[in-house]
Amino acid sequence: MLSIKKTFVFLLALGALNTSCTDDFEEVNTDPNRIEQISPGTLLNPILYEMSSFNANRADDFTFDLMQVALPFPSASGGIHRYDVTENSGSSTWNTYYRWLTNIKEMQAAAVKANDPNYEAVALTLNAWVYSLLTDSFGDVPMVEASRGDEGILYPAFDTQQSIYTKILADLEAANSKFDPAKTMIYGDDILYHNNVAKWKKFCNSLRLRLLLRVSKRAEMNAVAKMTEILNNPTQFPVFTSNADAAILQISGVPPLISPWGRAVDFRTGRAASSFFIDHLNTLNDPRRAKFFTQATSKDGRTQVGYKGIPSGYEGSDTQFDYAPSTFNVALVTAPMITVIMPYAEVEFIKAELAQKGIVTGDAQAAYEKGVKAAIEQWGAVMPADYFTNPAAAYNGTLEQILLQKYLALFFVDYQQWFEYRRTGFPVLPTTNAMMNNKVVPVRFRYPTTVQTNNAENYRKAVEMMGGDDINTKVWWEK
Repeated sequence: MLSIKKTFVFLLALGALNTSCTDDFEEVNTDPNRIEQISPGTLLNPILYEMSSFNANRADDFTFDLMQVALPFPSASGGIHRYDVTENSGSSTWNTYYRWLTNIKEMQAAAVKANDPNYEAVALTLNAWVYSLLTDSFGDVPMVEASRGDEGILYPAFDTQQSIYTKILADLEAANSKFDPAKTMIYGDDILYHNNVAKWKKFCNSLRLRLLLRVSKRAEMNAVAKMTEILNNPTQFPVFTSNADAAILQISGVPPLISPWGRAVDFRTGRAASSFFIDHLNTLNDPRRAKFFTQATSKDGRTQVGYKGIPSGYEGSDTQFDYAPSTFNVALVTAPMITVIMPYAEVEFIKAELAQKGIVTGDAQAAYEKGVKAAIEQWGAVMPADYFTNPAAAYNGTLEQILLQKYLALFFVDYQQWFEYRRTGFPVLPTTNAMMNNKVVPVRFRYPTTVQTNNAENYRKAVEMMGGDDINTKVWWEK
């Protein structure tokens, strides 16, 4: 009997010990040095730097070639500049954008929890920016169910591009009303606008203007009325009014703001300027030539022969050229340098286009000339006083001329030259018999093979809705 009592007392003691340990478990196992609640500001700078760096690389790797700015040289066959776009050409775009969209979602949640309307508005703006890039690259993509693996949604459904645009445009409108310049952004110094709420608000509305123009062909979006409202009410809907407002990231070279190119020389190795792009600059006698390119040289490398590129999609061997063509200026990717998220010039070209079409009242020529001047000065070049006396530069009242200068202004801006070409058909790009895809510029990336395999059912539904998973399948706003 004594033995049984001793055992009973021991079990009671053990139970009490276990209860005590359990009660204190959370306190004992809490790391006092770990931040329990993340602030929205800690997420902002990595998003800005990594997204802008990736987009600069994609402008170089993809947009420059496809839009005939530059091309690999020598390149006797194939290549993006000949419209040889492979199945997984967009894989890095898909993966990178979704990775940072997850961070933007977390940033927005942290801003809401902190009751900080400015950071919430910034998150809504960045979310709209990245989703616009994603859907314009692929078409229908997951949005509502994306980045919800923690909720058990591992195979997200795809949303239509129309529903995506409806959501992000509404978010930008909401963000505009949330920005509060009287309230300080307190969670650290952001590397884009240095906590200048007024400039963030201008970026928000300028981006909204870009996206409304992109869907303006679709009557159901009522884009014309909304663009008119923005431009007629700058107090309520401020947009960029100078290069000082533009969404341009200054890369100082001081870590962590280092050049996306580990070795600047790699930027121009095996590359040549395209005749199409550089000849337009030559015709305009444009001061951006020296900022963008080196001069071509004689075959022996001793004599400079001016700014001279290689024809797009050229046929035959590179031995046919009796000169070493112009290539990129490494200063473009040598810190201190810039990465362009959205330039001020783009806003002026939007105004010029809308005025030229009679959609809004305004001086198309004045907006055109402001856009050209801003695009030149953005790169540190000096605007020549006689630039517009050149007949090639003087405003001639045509949409084609406005969009040619916009094409030049969108140099190094992610995929924007490609998106605008798809929207307008300008500039008219050169074609040769060596170009593939029936000499037609591709209009989208194919979905990555990992998506096709891992999310097969939703992929199949999306392809049926889109009308195919092909580089020539037009997205909703193009139809």
